[in-house]
Formats: sequence, structure tokens, C-alpha cells
Amino acid sequence: MERDLDNANPTILSVSQLPSRRRKGPAARHGPDSRCDALVYPKHHWPFASSSSPSSDDDDGDDADEPVDAQDVYDLISTISDPEHPHTLGQLSVVRLPDIHLSPSPAELPSPDSLLTVLVELTPTINHCSLATVIGLAVRCRLEQTLPPNYRVDVRMKDGSHAQDDQVNKQLGDKERVAAALENDTLQRMVDKMLETCA
Repeated sequence: MERDLDNANPTILSVSQLPSRRRKGPAARHGPDSRCDALVYPKHHWPFASSSSPSSDDDDGDDADEPVDAQDVYDLISTISDPEHPHTLGQLSVVRLPDIHLSPSPAELPSPDSLLTVLVELTPTINHCSLATVIGLAVRCRLEQTLPPNYRVDVRMKDGSHAQDDQVNKQLGDKERVAAALENDTLQRMVDKMLETCA
């Protein structure tokens, strides 16, 4: 039975090893894609502007009207706590930047309110992870609570990464099942606990 605890993904990344957006200086975001920035990036954690305000006048113009991209999505979900380990989903490589896909590309949207799909493929640390659905629920909740309403969220297990990925994906893709799961007080508390580490 001890083999069940073996971790197929034993490397734990330090925070400095996680993908991050590197910018020369602070720049405020403007335009329709930034309308939910106060939710996505609280003022004290605003990555695109000075800490004083998301609409800071210190804008150097380089990143104005920049839409939410895969890195922004990664930044939102990589800090979610794993339910079993004292690490984040980013540190455990459950969430990986190359496994976040936006379709169509935000830069190609015909209008700011056009529908855009965010696909996040998760890689559990072991292929029989019993909490894969809970991890998917936490990621889905985090994105649905923070992204603009025209962003549709699709969270799934990466093909072949989980012994029951079809079943887990079916659960995560069914809005009624997701809503029912979040009505369960125990599950809701677990998801809330996982999201406590999100800035």
C-alpha cells in the first residue's frame, strides 16, 4: 500500500523557478479587458502598476490595453494550495504555463466582449490522485470568480495524466455537477482553504 503514496512528480519548484512576467517598470492596464482587474489583482498585488492604483498615471504606455493572457491565468491559479501537500499547484507542477490555452487569442478578438475560452490542463502529481476533481474545482472557481464574464473556463486533466481522466473531465465539464459539488459544505470548505493562498 505504501506504493500508492509514491509521487510521480517529486520535484518541487521554488517560487523563483515559477514562470513569471518580467517587466522593466510598472505599467497600468487600460481598456475593456482591465474591467475586472480590481478583482483579479488587488491593489496591493497589482503586477502591472504601482501599488497605489490599477489606474496609476505612471503608465509608460508599453502595456496599455493588454488583454489577459496565459501568463495572467497562470498567475491566478499557480498560487492555489494543494489539498494534501504544503505547496502550491505551481510548485508541484500540477499547473503549468504551457498547459494553459486561450482560444481565440485575446489579441484577435473582434470586440472586447467576444467569447473566449480558457482551457487549463492539469497534471496531478500521481496518476490515481483521489483529489483530482477537488483540485479542478478549485482552479475552476478561482478563474470563474476573477476573469471577465466573456471568458469561458474549461478545466480538465491532461490526457493520460490520470487513471480516470475521462471521468474527472466529465465531472469538471458538467456545470450542474460542479454547482452540486460546491453545495456540499465539506467540499466548499476544502476549496475555500485551497484558495486562501491566492493573492
